[in-house]
Amino acid sequence: MSTSELFLIALLIIFSLPYLVWRLADTDNYAPLVVVQIGAGILLGPGVLGAQFPQVYQAIFTPSVLGSLNGLAWWGVMLFVWIAGLELDLVQAWTHRRESVITAALALGSPLVLGCVAAYAMVLEPGWMGPTATQWQFVLGVAMSCAVTALPILVLFLEKLHILRTDLGQRILRYASLDDILIWGVLALILMDYQRAGLQLVFLLLFVLLSWCLRAIMPRVPVRDRLYLGLVWLALCALAADVAGLHFMVGAFLAGVVIDAHAIDQAQRDALRNNVLLLMMPVFFLSTGLRTQWGLGGSAVFVAAAWLLLAAVSGKLLGVHLAGRILGWKRGEASLIGWLLQTKALIMIIFCNILLDKGIISNDAFTALLLMALASTMLTVPVVNRNLRQYLGSPG
Repeated sequence: MSTSELFLIALLIIFSLPYLVWRLADTDNYAPLVVVQIGAGILLGPGVLGAQFPQVYQAIFTPSVLGSLNGLAWWGVMLFVWIAGLELDLVQAWTHRRESVITAALALGSPLVLGCVAAYAMVLEPGWMGPTATQWQFVLGVAMSCAVTALPILVLFLEKLHILRTDLGQRILRYASLDDILIWGVLALILMDYQRAGLQLVFLLLFVLLSWCLRAIMPRVPVRDRLYLGLVWLALCALAADVAGLHFMVGAFLAGVVIDAHAIDQAQRDALRNNVLLLMMPVFFLSTGLRTQWGLGGSAVFVAAAWLLLAAVSGKLLGVHLAGRILGWKRGEASLIGWLLQTKALIMIIFCNILLDKGIISNDAFTALLLMALASTMLTVPVVNRNLRQYLGSPG
């Protein structure tokens, strides 16, 4: 069969299989479509389909097909990370800075500390660290994976729960937004190439200068053209960051952060996010699944995933509950906010893909982190539904 035919067969599988499972099994209350798509990517990877039916796997997922799929996945995930940056409203975060900073710091710091403990335990066993990693890079990378909040998926969950535009929903977004800045900052630190430090400094200086110019120009551009200008800016920043030795995803996130949250219409941002999730991200989920391996054995990977999940969930809940005590939140708020902020999903998977690309984690560690992200996200909807009912029914 031709490459185009195999490519279309792969797309048919990518879009039909998860949708059928999601609809026929009615998984939305515990596994939204995005979770089913990630799980399908794992099943279609070399660890499951490739192991059980190697001839089928090799016949469909040829190097040329994988190259085409990876190109789509890169652009889709760049758009998604850029949208995550656009969601940041730094003006609102500054207006409510005391509450936002305290909550964001504790919500990130607590799982980061427990994640460091979990990651250090993994360092003691061979096979988890990547080939180019130092111990501090691996520990910090895995720990930050435990602390991540999936901001774009959080927006979808808040929409599903009908609290996105409420005061509570906007507060949760502010906390997650501040953590997102720190997450990508830590990633830049992990990826810092000291042999190319001069080039990276030039990138940052040029980025600051051009960002100032963009923010001055954007209000003068017709509203209908601003999204297109933003896409050009996205491609430029991603390219420059990659050339400088950072990852193009760092550039994509920064490209979104510096754009005024109100420069691009909210309806346009929502439509773009939903369309990217529908049209592009399923391809990324498959390409992610194709990278899963079980070289250390399935039991070891599952044990590591459970260990990391414990650190991530307990750390996030501990930090948010402590913030609630300091700030005097209403009863039930800390549990509700903590469970929403602990959802991992896409941003963590993107984060871990970058760590794998740069040789910071091994394929087995990547698989364990991916399973942890799936479990974390699947826990969110049923627990939050229960907590939200209790919260709405509790006294003020």
